[in-house]
This record gives sequence, C-alpha cells and structure tokens, in this order.
Amino acid sequence: MNIHEKYIKRCIELAKNGLGTTYPNPMVGSVIVYDGKIIGEGWHKKAGEPHAEVNAIRAVKDKSLLKKATIYVSLEPCSHFGKTPPCCDLIIEHKIPNVVVGTVDPNEKVAGRGIKKIIESGASVTVGILEEQCNELNKRFFTFHQHKRPYIILKWAESQDGFLAPEKEIDQERKPVWITNLYSRQLVHKWRSEEQAILVGTQTVIDDNPKLNTRDWSGNNPVRVVLDQNNRIDKDSFIFDDSVKTIIITKSETRSEKENTTFEVIDFYQNIIPQILEVLYQNQIQSIIIEGGLQTLQTFIATNIWDEARIFIGNVTFNKGTKAPAVSGNKTLKTYIEKDELIYIRNHD
Repeated sequence: MNIHEKYIKRCIELAKNGLGTTYPNPMVGSVIVYDGKIIGEGWHKKAGEPHAEVNAIRAVKDKSLLKKATIYVSLEPCSHFGKTPPCCDLIIEHKIPNVVVGTVDPNEKVAGRGIKKIIESGASVTVGILEEQCNELNKRFFTFHQHKRPYIILKWAESQDGFLAPEKEIDQERKPVWITNLYSRQLVHKWRSEEQAILVGTQTVIDDNPKLNTRDWSGNNPVRVVLDQNNRIDKDSFIFDDSVKTIIITKSETRSEKENTTFEVIDFYQNIIPQILEVLYQNQIQSIIIEGGLQTLQTFIATNIWDEARIFIGNVTFNKGTKAPAVSGNKTLKTYIEKDELIYIRNHD
C-alpha cells in the first residue's frame, strides 16, 4: 500500500461514521497530513452541518502548517453552495498545496468542477486513489445520481425448508411470525437506521401490522413506503400512526389529514417498478430496503431492478406455507448469528 492509499483508507474509515445520518449528502472523510503525520481529520456527520474537509481543517491546531500540508478526501470537494459553502473554496483560501481525492463526485452540481477549481488555483491534485473502495462507500449516493433511483436492498427471512411464512390460520392475530432470533432482528433494525426508506406491500401490513421502525436500535427511522393499490389497509394500522414520514403508493387520488403521511398515485395496470422508483427519486430517497412480502419481492426480482439481497435462514421449519423467492447473483458473504444463517448477494455486475 502506498502512502496515498494509506491516508485515503483512513478517510474511508472516518466517512463510515456517517452511515445513515448524512442523507441526502454522501459520506465523506478527510485527513490532513504534514511531515508524515496526521495533523487534522474529520468526517461529514449530518446534512446541513460542516463537511469533512471543514472539520479536518478546523481540527488543525497550527493553521500555518496548512500551506505546507496535503489534504486527503474520499470524495471530490464540493464546488457549489448548498446548505454550506463550497469546500474547494476553503481549501484554496488556506492555500493547501496538495490535494488527494479518492473519487470524482457524480452529482451534476459538482462532477469535476471542484477538482478543476483547485487545479486552477495552482494546487497539485491527485485523483483516483482507492477509487473502487471510495465508490463502494457511497454506493447509495452514486446509484441515486447515476441511475436516478435509490440503491435497492431486498431483505427477507425464510425457514429451513424455504418458506417466508407458515400457512395462515383463520382468525389469526395480526402480528409477525418470527423466523429469526432476537439478535438477527436487532441487526435488521440497525440496517433500517442505515437506509433512507423501507418498502412493504399491502398484504404484509394486513397480516403483520408492522411498525417498520428502529425500536431495537438507536438511529433514525426510515421513511415508510407502502403499496396499497385499493386502499385496503385498515386506518388503525401502525403505518398510519404518523410517527414517521410515510408514503402510501396507491391508484387513486387520496388526501391525508396527517402531517407525516402522503399519498402518491401510480398506474397499477402498467409496470409498477419504474413508477415506484420515480416516486422515490422525486422524494430524494437514495436507498431503500424491500421487506416484502412475496409478491413485492418477486416483482423487483422479476424486473431485475435490485442491487443487493440479504437473506436470513432461520432455525425453524414450516412444512407448508408461502414459498420464499429465489434470487441469483454474486454471493459475497455467508455468516451466522447464533443458529440463523445470513447470506449477502449482489446483483450481477
């Protein structure tokens, strides 16, 4: 590993601290080095708060050293005014002579302009250090800006014999049937805090009455997205409690008296996936977990519009019930949480 890679790796480590809290901004880390030592470092913590470069520069005690230092940043410094001023202007203002960038920002408001501005100021700029890792770090941000849709994670739990749920009994109470253990469920809530939204279909809400929040983990609740073509979901369901921003996707114009609940209309007689993704894009949602049920998961799989699948295989057997979907891709990891098996699959690149 060369010296540039060493410090960009540190930038990536710092940036990961912002997972789930920086939306709609990317995760970014920055390190400032002088005479072979780190003299300042920082990461972007939350949209509207200082960017990574600002925090790193603020952390430098002796600002006179900046004129002889190198600043490393995992993503190109921004060049536009948003909620905060452009970071490239701050780098130029402090006359930092060397700038090393992991990868170029795909946002059309930046897209090379920050690098260009810094070069024009007379600084030396190196781009493309650990580029693949830097792109992976911000896979949600990159997918949103390059493909105009959120990063899509399919998630489900199935029994040892491949069922999502057992055969339903008449007058069964509206509550989830647990396939996995407590630790697996807590991990799912951690995942919810890291992604911007979560989506389920009508039947899942009718059968399970889920809250779709992060009650077993400390973190932000995701935006709840619910498919309800014919407004079949009981208004006493948890998803209508207005505790979290909720988007109901339906076929007819519906007004909500609640502040945190909105209705979006699509044509269910056409391919619904592109329409759902357009609604999510217009709502600035960069990542979403698809939590089922079967029909919803199968629709995403059939159109091959998904990025990652996370599949739990619990230590239970149902013998009959709702069959779990089948998905093919590149298996990237298989691990265990006590007796639960967890498989990660990436869609074929």
